[in-house]
Amino acid sequence: MEDEDIALNSVLGLELNRVFFAVRETAHKQKIIEFAREVLRSERAELAGSVLPEEPAS
Repeated sequence: MEDEDIALNSVLGLELNRVFFAVRETAHKQKIIEFAREVLRSERAELAGSVLPEEPAS
């Protein structure tokens, strides 16, 4: 599943990059950047919440 997630993220990143360069207006590019940042924040928060703390070494 992790490999699928990595592949999907790569495809999404490439598509976002393509859209970003296709957009000509700076204001629209800024909106794309803000959206991408929000998605990253959300994903990082989700990952941080799902990571179990490591058990102390005995």
